[in-house]
Amino acid sequence: MARQRDGGFPSTETIVAFIRAHPGKIGTREIAHEFGLRNADRAALKQLLRDLADEGIIKKQGKEISEPETLPATLLADITKRDGDGELLAVPAEWDEVESGEPPKIRIHMPRRAKPGTAAGVGDRVLLRVEKIEEHVRDGVAYRGRILKVLDHAKTRVLGIFRKNPDGGGRLVPVDKKQAGRELNIAKTDTLGAESGDLVSVDLVRSRGFGLASGKVKERLGSIASEKAISLIAIHAHDIPQAFSKDALHEAEQAQPATLKGREDWRDVPLVTIDPPDAKDHDDAVHAEADSDPNNKGGFIVHVAIADVAFYVRPGSALDHDALERGNSVYFPDRVVPMLPERISNNLCSLVPGEPRGALAVRMVIGADGRKRSHTFHRVLMRSAAKLAYAQAQAAIAGHPDDTTGPLLDPILRPLYAAYATVKRAREERDPLDLDLPERKIQLKADGTVDRVIVPERLDAHKLIEEFMILANVAAAEMLEKKSLPLIYRVHDEPTLEKVHALQEFLKTLDLPFAKAGALRPAVFNRVLAQVKGHDAESLVNEVVLRSQAQAEYSAENYGHFGLNLRRYAHFTSPIRRYADLVVHRALIRALGLGEGAMPDTETMEGLSEVAAQISVTERRAMKAERETADRLIAHFLADRIGATFQGRISGVTRAGLFVKLTDTGADGLVPIRSLGEEYFNHDETRHALIGARSGAMHRLGDIVDVRLVEAAPVAGALRFELLSEGQTLPHTRRRNFVKAKTYSGNKANPGKGTRQKARKADKVKAGKKKKGKSWKR
Repeated sequence: MARQRDGGFPSTETIVAFIRAHPGKIGTREIAHEFGLRNADRAALKQLLRDLADEGIIKKQGKEISEPETLPATLLADITKRDGDGELLAVPAEWDEVESGEPPKIRIHMPRRAKPGTAAGVGDRVLLRVEKIEEHVRDGVAYRGRILKVLDHAKTRVLGIFRKNPDGGGRLVPVDKKQAGRELNIAKTDTLGAESGDLVSVDLVRSRGFGLASGKVKERLGSIASEKAISLIAIHAHDIPQAFSKDALHEAEQAQPATLKGREDWRDVPLVTIDPPDAKDHDDAVHAEADSDPNNKGGFIVHVAIADVAFYVRPGSALDHDALERGNSVYFPDRVVPMLPERISNNLCSLVPGEPRGALAVRMVIGADGRKRSHTFHRVLMRSAAKLAYAQAQAAIAGHPDDTTGPLLDPILRPLYAAYATVKRAREERDPLDLDLPERKIQLKADGTVDRVIVPERLDAHKLIEEFMILANVAAAEMLEKKSLPLIYRVHDEPTLEKVHALQEFLKTLDLPFAKAGALRPAVFNRVLAQVKGHDAESLVNEVVLRSQAQAEYSAENYGHFGLNLRRYAHFTSPIRRYADLVVHRALIRALGLGEGAMPDTETMEGLSEVAAQISVTERRAMKAERETADRLIAHFLADRIGATFQGRISGVTRAGLFVKLTDTGADGLVPIRSLGEEYFNHDETRHALIGARSGAMHRLGDIVDVRLVEAAPVAGALRFELLSEGQTLPHTRRRNFVKAKTYSGNKANPGKGTRQKARKADKVKAGKKKKGKSWKR
């Protein structure tokens, strides 16, 4: 396999280098042509490419072959095994196999003398510094990594709900969706007194080839008898810290309110907070007034004041250690797991009306064109003039003020909205990515059960606060760059060439052009989104454009924020609930000599890179925990409606089947591919569809469908549906081309892949009429 191109077979390294040089543009035919391979060698080439794809070195999508997405320099990984030489191998902890295929393998370099906290083994979760192996790829491993920190050692425990048996023993129902249906048997002597409905942690005793595996309860974590406690599952499943250390609580109790010492007096500036009605902490306040400077006619002065968390949470303190471990607050429908103790988050740092509070504030001069002309940062003592809800502020502007907003309308609210109208012009000129993806919110009854699921209306009040916060975040990044201080950026990379190409191919199926000239910009995507606004395909295209985007993260290195179309951006405005903002506050205090709580002089880029990687992981952990809790609440809500019919939209298409999101509740459930019908269904990645090989019936991402609820597993948050809607018919010419290009994947009765001839033979045997369907509406 190491022969060169002089008529022999090229080496693996040569083929991989050729693929890297032609991303998204080549297939097996082009590789064979490039290296002059004859028919006898093509079978070996296909096998090699399959092996490389399985090992994560390349990615195959249909006929196209490309290099998989490059891993970030610092990431969280799980050590999975040792190779033949005894070296540790790891894979990224956060990896979407549905979207990105098999995860790439990382070989871990272990120095002779490991630093404290870096000794790891199989099953451990670690923070790695990663680099790509450009040459001498061995055993399909394309990356090498160095352990920065061991975050979690191997777990042998299973989390689940205990169900008691009449004999005193019981069984464990796992909370993980992937383990749904795999119960454990718990002997009477191993229950640790657990009662039905208790959330418990169980050690696996043994796994048998038949019957239930056995386990032993090691810890009772609380009862989930009511849905009000269902967030406990996600908290424990994702190891989200709940209890603060004694030292951190002691520091919080000893903290004293901020005074005027070392601060400017802004108590007469009528700053107001505008938040959701159920917000418990208020860490940002805003104020705007027309600029009196004759050289800035039509411009505004905008003040944004942010809670001075850095004054209370000092680097290296117990509060700091606990905050970094959490990384951020986590929000569930029934509770909040805060990043900081309540005395800090809900008391000393919450900008409540009428109370003096320490703040780090930015004063921004906005021109008549909406652009920020200049800014200055100040450490102040402020006093909020009012606490408003979004809808309350919007109603006042719309002519319906209440007792609170009436006196504020002319002196405070109208100038705020006028300043926003000006800033909005610059935003429209900047043209950030404009995806329309409404978010649902679960509202609970007093007993913790689901009352209803709503989609809150997006008001100008929301956009006003969002735009002022973006301006303040940009100002913070600009100031720290000007002072040459290290900071943690909020970054969002542009989509990879591979994902852009996949999006282009998908849009072709809708006859939508996606032509870009020069550098990729959000405006290119916005033009596509504008074309489908108000049409049947609007939701579908928004979803596919979202999936083409990279994931935002934190980084000590700046590569810009693609979605916002900003060259530099840092989180500054929410230090009560995000550790990244606290780091930026400390850097500003140090850069401007604003007093206590500054970033230490010893802080390095490497240290901030580790922090950025860690809080990026805790952010994703929080998002996953919040999403899973919503799934479990909805599954509980629907558990007594088995057999009911719902309308929804296809939200995911995989080889396993269709994921459907219900219209009323936003609940996601699976329609298994084996239940779609008695013909073969092929997964067309380009169209994001499953297509019947015989009938051409197509079930596509974004289609509105009717489904019947077949099964609900509330503990796992899993729903299973039966599809009632018929698929849309793929046009005949496209179906003929599709059939030529694809192999067949079987249903439950006909598993595996086969040739077209086998599929046709099977179709002849099967009974059933060809499904009728409507043509696809563009």
